[in-house]
Amino acid sequence: MTRPSLAPIAANLSETVPFVGPEAIERRDGVPTRARIGANENPFGPAPSVLAAMQAAARDTWHYGDPENHDLRIAIAAHLGIPSANVMPGEGVDAILGMAVRLFAAPNSTVVTSLGGYPTFNYHIAGYGAVMHTVPYIGDREDIDALARAARDTNAAIVYVANPDNPMGSWWDAASVDRFIAAVPESTMIVLDEAYGEFAPPGTLPALDIDRVNLLRMRTFSKAYGMAGARVGYVIGEATNISAFNRIRNHFGVSNIAQTGAIAALADAAHLASSIEAVRQSLAAIANVARRHGLEPLQTATNFIAIDCGRDGPYAQTILNGLAARGIFVRKPAVTGLNRCIRVSAGTPDDVALFDEALGAVLAELS
Repeated sequence: MTRPSLAPIAANLSETVPFVGPEAIERRDGVPTRARIGANENPFGPAPSVLAAMQAAARDTWHYGDPENHDLRIAIAAHLGIPSANVMPGEGVDAILGMAVRLFAAPNSTVVTSLGGYPTFNYHIAGYGAVMHTVPYIGDREDIDALARAARDTNAAIVYVANPDNPMGSWWDAASVDRFIAAVPESTMIVLDEAYGEFAPPGTLPALDIDRVNLLRMRTFSKAYGMAGARVGYVIGEATNISAFNRIRNHFGVSNIAQTGAIAALADAAHLASSIEAVRQSLAAIANVARRHGLEPLQTATNFIAIDCGRDGPYAQTILNGLAARGIFVRKPAVTGLNRCIRVSAGTPDDVALFDEALGAVLAELS
């Protein structure tokens, strides 16, 4: 039977889900999720003021959200102290990363990223027909000097850095990031993913430079603000580059409920501070659990913690599988060297207690 053909780029891709969710694991294994601490979500959730605003906005779900995201752009810009022309919201950082690749990386151009870095960005590289060039991590951090060199050597269209980093939770200070930015050729677009920036130590995020024409910075409401399910992120950059997103973005991608919630989240600084503190306390408790069981937690500037299982990737995978069999959802890096770790997101006290119990049982079976 004759059927329409896939476009050449799509025809050469495998069907891929960059992240397997806990729902899929439940369907596959028939084991209910008891502790959802693997997706770098914020279990402490949005502020009550945000939930109230979103509930009120739900009455208007019959109509589309503002396609210009006008009020949200104004609110983000005021929060950052920059003009609204330098900000563009979108349906989460994942979507904005895809738009950035589509805008600045032509098919067959080179995009430089870290080997073992954020897999959804790699998904977009493949999806738009660019060629991925990877640089290994160094000391569990993205090697920003090698990334800058690779951008020069390959004449890259884009170079991507996450600071703080996913999946290791590591980070570079602002001076080091500024050094990296200065070392990248002006013809290469720098994509600086700062999704975890609110959790980072002071002095991690460089000052905003809205005049630099080869820098895009991505931020989100998914992590510190506890709104992962609402899908709201934004990109900061030079005005002409930001305006270019209007050429390809889904203008109704951010719902009216999500726009209203994000605006309310920016207005509730007290809840943001309490949420960040709750995450900090949770990660400290998870680190204590790891040490008590003879594992080594790495330092983190995010809302998750990488735990060195002390051996190799297969051993860490066995621990992850054992946790999954007990309903504890966590994830792990995939690349050799990093894959000696499992990655555990902040959880409630009950989540941490369940993780503690399950980890002890898994390790006892392996001893």
